[in-house]
Amino acid sequence: MAAIVPSGGGGGGRFRRRQFTPIADINVTPMVDVMLVLLVIFMITAPLLQVGVPVDLPKTSAQQVGGKDEPLVVSVNSKGEVFLGETPYDIPALAAKLKAVHEEKPDQRVFMRGDKAVDYGKMMEVMGVVIDSGFRQLGLLGEQAQQLGKGGGTVTPAPAPRAPPPAGPQQPAPRR
Repeated sequence: MAAIVPSGGGGGGRFRRRQFTPIADINVTPMVDVMLVLLVIFMITAPLLQVGVPVDLPKTSAQQVGGKDEPLVVSVNSKGEVFLGETPYDIPALAAKLKAVHEEKPDQRVFMRGDKAVDYGKMMEVMGVVIDSGFRQLGLLGEQAQQLGKGGGTVTPAPAPRAPPPAGPQQPAPRR
């Protein structure tokens, strides 16, 4: 014989219907996932957003200088225009701005970037303004030269030729 199963749940009155109560806790897993993704995105893009003034830097073989805080960057482009960060300044306005920054942060580092085509005198003028503003931690930025065997090489200058010795008898220098 077949057993007759009452309708409405199959077990008669033995089983109760479960009551679902809402969970009062916040599920933080999706929030942590989103925050980690944002952290990775900012870690990757932050170094790319430093200074946007186009400057053709000279090559150097010196190692990078590390530091704790974000330095000020003074740039001189190929036209001789002076920038603090990405903001253009003339020389007197740059001096006033740098003095105001120095009063706020006297231990601030300043890096200078100059295009290869910039006159040496212009770079010295800007460097003088930075030093006169009170900054003592001043660095010059350059592009890293490629190592030999990695698509290019560094060129080392030949030693300068020596001058021929002067003709005639030589006299010793007077002693003091």
